[in-house]
Amino acid sequence: MTSTPILEASDVCPAPVANRKGHLQTADSRQDRAAENRVQFDLPPPSMERLNALKLKTEASSYAEVVKNALRIYEALIEETDAGKQFLVRDAAGTVSPYRFFL
Repeated sequence: MTSTPILEASDVCPAPVANRKGHLQTADSRQDRAAENRVQFDLPPPSMERLNALKLKTEASSYAEVVKNALRIYEALIEETDAGKQFLVRDAAGTVSPYRFFL
């Protein structure tokens, strides 16, 4: 008589594992996260203060969200500048003048 292999629960659905922050992750969620790129920045204190101020002011949920939004804006500014467009600012008195992002 041949024996039928017995599947353990861990063979079918691996147990969740706690990540650095203590959140449980399944194998699927760990694979999804592995596809992302991790970047680490070393910022001097004044830059960290600016990043934190932007996070608070924009009500971003993380520093990563602030950086992603900043990259989108930076990319758009470069594209528009490369296309020959100009950015204009209006002061409190109503005077309009060009704003140069890139010198």
